[in-house]
Amino acid sequence: MKALARLLLGLLLAAAAGPSVAELEPPLLAARVAAGELPPMAARLPEQPLVTAADDDWRRPGVYGGDLRMLMGGVKDVRMMVVYGYARLVGYDRDYQLVPDLLDRFEVEEGRIFTLHLRRGHRWSDGAPFTSEDFRYFWEDIANDPDLSPFGPPRDLLVDGAPPLVEYPDRLTVRYSWPQPNPLFLPALAGASPLFIYSPAHYLRQFHGRHADPETLARLVRETGSRNWPALHHRKDHQYKADNPDMPVLQPWQNTVAPPAERFVFVRNPFFHRVDGEGRQLPYLDRVILNITDGKLVPAKTGAGEVDLQARYLRFDNYTFLKEAEKRNPFKVRLWRSGRGSQIALYPNLNADDAIWRRVLRDLHFRRALSLALNRHEVNQVVYYGLVDEGNNTVLPESPLYRPDYRLAWTERDLDQANSLLDEMGLARRDSRGLRLLPDGRPLQLVVDTSGESTEETDVLELVRDAWEQVGIKLFSRPSQLEVFRNRIFSGQALMSVWAGLDNGIPTADMSPGELAPTSQVQLQWPKWGQHYETNGEAGEPPELLEAQALLALYEAWRRAASTEQREEIWHRMLAIHADQVFYIGVVSGVRQPVVVSDRLQNVPEDGIYAWDPGAYFGLYRPELFWLSESSR
Repeated sequence: MKALARLLLGLLLAAAAGPSVAELEPPLLAARVAAGELPPMAARLPEQPLVTAADDDWRRPGVYGGDLRMLMGGVKDVRMMVVYGYARLVGYDRDYQLVPDLLDRFEVEEGRIFTLHLRRGHRWSDGAPFTSEDFRYFWEDIANDPDLSPFGPPRDLLVDGAPPLVEYPDRLTVRYSWPQPNPLFLPALAGASPLFIYSPAHYLRQFHGRHADPETLARLVRETGSRNWPALHHRKDHQYKADNPDMPVLQPWQNTVAPPAERFVFVRNPFFHRVDGEGRQLPYLDRVILNITDGKLVPAKTGAGEVDLQARYLRFDNYTFLKEAEKRNPFKVRLWRSGRGSQIALYPNLNADDAIWRRVLRDLHFRRALSLALNRHEVNQVVYYGLVDEGNNTVLPESPLYRPDYRLAWTERDLDQANSLLDEMGLARRDSRGLRLLPDGRPLQLVVDTSGESTEETDVLELVRDAWEQVGIKLFSRPSQLEVFRNRIFSGQALMSVWAGLDNGIPTADMSPGELAPTSQVQLQWPKWGQHYETNGEAGEPPELLEAQALLALYEAWRRAASTEQREEIWHRMLAIHADQVFYIGVVSGVRQPVVVSDRLQNVPEDGIYAWDPGAYFGLYRPELFWLSESSR
């Protein structure tokens, strides 16, 4: 009670020169407070709430209320509200430094001991305390329960295969300790799709075999059509998917609609831990409405004025249409910078099943020749109106790791050198059409698999086809559905594919360089090597190229590095290997992402970086500070 009184007094004093106490309370919650269904705002906030003041030049203190409308292409996209809300134990600030968010503070010792301090008085959206018990429940009753986690704890919680020692000194403190440094830990907590190391224990116990009444649990299993209690528990424990309206959250908004549905309504979390500079509890917006439609219809519906904020499912080639629609509807089209290493990149499949093609694709001469033969300047002028950067798939100028050589190596068009490289590797023979011949006599006809989702890809591939034909290589494209596209690559049937570049084009040295090493099956240039690492050797194939082995060794060295300086040196060595080896062929970067913003929506930046991780798309720009002008509401 003393702590509560101190907080209330502090808020009253802070409000003396600003809004009244009544103005501090969100009107949507005022009736519930008056009826005794909710405690007043001062009692709902932690003792030390996180202040996210509107301190940018373009931001202004907002007002409560209103519904924000967005479009999504499927029910699974409901999870984007967890991405956009970006409430994390730790998160990235605008300088891409890790700072406390849900946590009050954290301490790191020797890169391997992490002490997390929770905010006193912080509560889940249903009012239950958020304490170290929620971390204990996750670690002991989920991650280390053989029924719920038969393969053990998440990979990001293992260092050289060893799990951490997890301790709970008190209700507000949790400590994770490893024998070796774990630089992946904090970035994983801050990710767009974060590593959740806590769960609402008070809610999930009713679905756990060790905690629930057996008869009650058996009845719930039957009523929900679940196979057993672990299946029921998994169904209810969806922090990232955001598809269980009954599950308490720590996000700014909570879903109120169970799938399947065509309209999802997220309402404000009355216990959210952030306030603005004047002491108002955030978010400003009462509700976020997600309307589900076919993703291909999103640009048209956006142009018709059916949204207040939209970027998902919009592409650069929609820009002209949206600018025309801007004249008829009250919105503006902004162009944010993309955070990807390349807008479009070509991925030779070094794990192709065809033995002849596999040998060709693994030959450095061939990959360099393909890159040198590209006419990136033509792609820039024809498809992107000369507005983008030409070069490799690598880190962007916004990253402190950027060096021009990484972007420009083997990218200046040189048909003579490309032809010489192809001749040197034994592809000098040609047929009557001028096409080069493979060692077994087949014409060098290269099929590029695409997901068929973008006319932008099609336009770029047409220009790539023209460029490569000039060095005796015939390109064909094969569009397919996304699942078929991925399966063809994973199985080795695809020779080459086209996709976006590095997810994280703006890394710091303390962010994982895992994208640069064969660490995951979804890496299109070496899926079987990545699968081998991902499954600890149980599937896939070990890397055969020395340079790929070197990248994997450097990645493991980065994971053991104890200082930022050591990690930075490793990053540069890995980036240099990629620039030299051309494991993927970037085309252009810096392509702008259309962001449509209603004239009534305030505090959305004019310019920003649209990035998955780090950044969580809108998350980095604090959507809890977005608000609707009073005239529009």
